[in-house]
Amino acid sequence: MVLTWSSVAAAVPEISLTAAICLILLVDVFAGERGRRVTPTLTLLALAVGAALTVRYGHVTERAPLFAGMYVADELGFVLKLAGFLLVAVALLYSRTYLENRSILRGEYYVLALTALLGIFVLVSAGSLLTVYLGVELLALSVYAMVAFDRDSGVSAESAMKYFVLGAIASGALLYGMSLIYGLTGTLDLAEIAARLRAPNTAGVILGLTFIVVAVAFKLGAVPFHMWLPDVYEGAPTSVTLFIGTAPKIAYFALALRLLAQGLAGTASEWVQMLAALAVLTLVVGNVVAIVQSNLKRMLAYSTIANVGFIVLGFVAGTPDGYAAALYYTLVYVLVALGSFGVILLSSAKGFEADLLDDYRGLHQRDPLLALAMMMLMFSTAGVPPFVGFWAKLRIFQVLWETNHLWLVVIAAGMSVVGAYYYLRVVKLMYFDEPPTALPAAQPAARPAAGVRLALGLNAAAVLLLGVLPGPLLDLCARLIH
Repeated sequence: MVLTWSSVAAAVPEISLTAAICLILLVDVFAGERGRRVTPTLTLLALAVGAALTVRYGHVTERAPLFAGMYVADELGFVLKLAGFLLVAVALLYSRTYLENRSILRGEYYVLALTALLGIFVLVSAGSLLTVYLGVELLALSVYAMVAFDRDSGVSAESAMKYFVLGAIASGALLYGMSLIYGLTGTLDLAEIAARLRAPNTAGVILGLTFIVVAVAFKLGAVPFHMWLPDVYEGAPTSVTLFIGTAPKIAYFALALRLLAQGLAGTASEWVQMLAALAVLTLVVGNVVAIVQSNLKRMLAYSTIANVGFIVLGFVAGTPDGYAAALYYTLVYVLVALGSFGVILLSSAKGFEADLLDDYRGLHQRDPLLALAMMMLMFSTAGVPPFVGFWAKLRIFQVLWETNHLWLVVIAAGMSVVGAYYYLRVVKLMYFDEPPTALPAAQPAARPAAGVRLALGLNAAAVLLLGVLPGPLLDLCARLIH
């Protein structure tokens, strides 16, 4: 295989990111304490340069398999990688003050974040079972280390251990399912697998498919494979919770799309039934259990589970319109989650996590901007028009209606009403309750810069703007899938 610039150009995002990881690691090692102050800025600069190089060289208009079919260059991958650059940059921007206040602003954090992003990129462009597994593990191992990053916190270490053990089981299930599919088809290439797997399928194919669906459900956080998610969200440092609750969701959407909707398209009748059951359980458990939570991070964890149920419903439709709706919902949810956890980060102080619901009583009197941003984000997640979350839910309902899954529409609509209760409870606490009499004694050693608050304001404004003008993003998602 002869490498030419045309065949390598599509992989510019991965190449630039790998170079950035090496550079930042060297700067952090050799520049000492002074270098650690430069690392956050250098990381944001590396992400901006990577995004610019991707726009300049990595844009492809037609789907093309590269590197012996292991890598797929298409417009979907191009857009998701640009989204990944943006999401990780904003997540790291929100996180800097939080890390400074807890004395954990170290270069390794930024290297792990970039390594996780590299895993996301590999997964997004995977054209082979081997590439899929490499992307999954690169992302997972980076995130495990990030969860345990605060070594002074026993809770953080416990969450990381639980995540690691359960994640290893899911990785084993994925690998076993892939080995069965490979043994039955004789190829690792996803396009070849799709061509060779046609109904009626054998028991071996169904068994392999079952293990793969279990692994995908675990990565997404679908019930009953959700046990890790609330504990990890609550136990991890909030900056890590912000990270794992946003950008990796794009990767796991890509995992489901590349592996199930494309590679295992011939077994769609089987995995659609499996996903339908998982989606119903996920919607019910996520929304009902979230009601009784008193910790905001844990409540948002169950909210994540409930929203994963909607994403899975897009795949249950089993049509390109359904996958486009799932992509739209994923992008919308990630944008809203980015802002929601950003509010928690900006509300925190040194010695004060701001992760309890009671901490937000009367927030509008103390910080009107944070209260307004959080209100807009909660309205969007609840599906209140004119915010973008309304259109995301409506599009899922439409594709289910078009594919005659009426019973799923009824269940999803009912669970949306249940979900609205705990989202609106946050708004009620901020605007209608009196502030707590005893504010935290510990004050922040560093306050968020005005630019960070501006970024949060723009994040909330984007949720409203995309709701008022939903057409462009909806059309983009439809074009990427079709």
